[in-house]
Amino acid sequence: MRAPIGLRISTRRKAKRLSQAALARSVDISPSYLNLIEANKRQVGGTLLQRIAAELGVPIDELTGEAEHRLIHELVEAFADPVLANAGLEAEQARSLVATQPQIAQVIARLHRAYMAASTNADAYANRLRADPLLSQLLHQVLSSITAVRSSAEILEETDDLSEADRGRFVGSISRETRGLTAVAQNLIGQFDHASTVSRSASVRRELDDMIFAARNYFPSLEERANRIAKTLGKAVPFGEPAIVRHLRDAHGIAVERTANPPAGQAFAYDAARATLWFRNTVPQSTRQFQMVRLIAELTGGDVLDAAANTPYLSSDTARRLARSYLSSYMAGAVLFPYEPFRADAETLRYDIEALSERYNASFEQIAHRLVTLRREGAEGVPFGFLRSDPAGRLTKHFPLPGLLLPQTGHACPLWAIYAAFRSSGQLVRQVVRFSDGSRFLFIAKAVSRRSSGFTDQTLPHSILLATDILHADSTVYADGLDLSDATADVPVGPSCRLCTRADCPSRQEAPFAPGTEAWLAGAIA
Repeated sequence: MRAPIGLRISTRRKAKRLSQAALARSVDISPSYLNLIEANKRQVGGTLLQRIAAELGVPIDELTGEAEHRLIHELVEAFADPVLANAGLEAEQARSLVATQPQIAQVIARLHRAYMAASTNADAYANRLRADPLLSQLLHQVLSSITAVRSSAEILEETDDLSEADRGRFVGSISRETRGLTAVAQNLIGQFDHASTVSRSASVRRELDDMIFAARNYFPSLEERANRIAKTLGKAVPFGEPAIVRHLRDAHGIAVERTANPPAGQAFAYDAARATLWFRNTVPQSTRQFQMVRLIAELTGGDVLDAAANTPYLSSDTARRLARSYLSSYMAGAVLFPYEPFRADAETLRYDIEALSERYNASFEQIAHRLVTLRREGAEGVPFGFLRSDPAGRLTKHFPLPGLLLPQTGHACPLWAIYAAFRSSGQLVRQVVRFSDGSRFLFIAKAVSRRSSGFTDQTLPHSILLATDILHADSTVYADGLDLSDATADVPVGPSCRLCTRADCPSRQEAPFAPGTEAWLAGAIA
């Protein structure tokens, strides 16, 4: 759902009373090529788009229409809902509404969010009612345990001549019953809390997306505090894990320990009572460094973390806690991978993630995380979106990319490289995809395994995907050998089966939210 970038450039140029020749000369292209760009006959992106935006004196997202992209996607999602599916509203109507009545479009998007939240709550309460037999059974267990405890207590209270053996037997009975009562009560409470937690999770994730999108996933206050922390750590030469360990010990009184037998199978944890950060022996150095710096960020940057999480986009304490957790990880990444040196290295290495991992002694996922935050105005890196999937195909983390509809939960399109990467574990997979609206993206994916497991543990891989608009693809090493101007080899995809308009896709796994579902079901059953 590409915004008409050429038209936006033309409009801004005319508003500044610049001729095509003057603008073309200032950005070092020919007037004829600029004419093709303004007529939307040539794609423009990367450094050229940045130069044009700088010359016109506007933020780059004003030319790309990032906010409009997101709103269009939200409307398409709303129009695909079963409640509106028969109204015949499609992407073209969404684009038209955003272009002509943006305020009404925003109201529709907000109403759809509210409707989805209400539907989720209704489902949660329905599930709770359907669970009544279980609740009844749990309550019966509670009453039985209370009766048994009371009977034993009465015997102990009223019988004076009990032998020590009998008294011990009754005391043991009370102890067993109370332990069982505690477990049953926890299950009972859990039945009520679980539905409420599930119902809140979808809206909380959407709010976190809104916060990240509004900030363009760049937080200047966190970057500034991270620079201060990095300078403090850098006083110990050479900078690395030993320096971080010493800083935790000397500045915060926190010991770092490694153990072969962590509690509850955890890979790492901070024990505030003992002032100890411990790691399982098998946790790799990249993870240890990141988690140590993350703890330092939380200890010394609480004020800026709280301020960044204090935003109207977050409406609940749960959302703010989730946001604060994300922001502390953001700050840790900014400490370990300082903005300007990291961006310079990324450009020099043409965003080769594995080469950056070697240079910074970091994991593939840590580098991918940092790449999506290179959005400082005037010093942007290539804009990336981020997805992570578990082996079952369920999406476990994502950071939005304007213009690309990333599913909030569940599964993405089965044709995406994020799933193909599982079939080539350890090998990077690249893919040029084309959506039904004509937008094209370069997908880069790799399946990796966390190396924090012990010998007896089962290590589950997860797949990481970075996505960027095809306009920026040639800035990366992953475009080498690809003819980006030839769309015939593109993989036709959708965001997910339920939101995809490709009715004839042979890889469809779910019925679409659209008329014609009955025909698809008949074909799937046959």
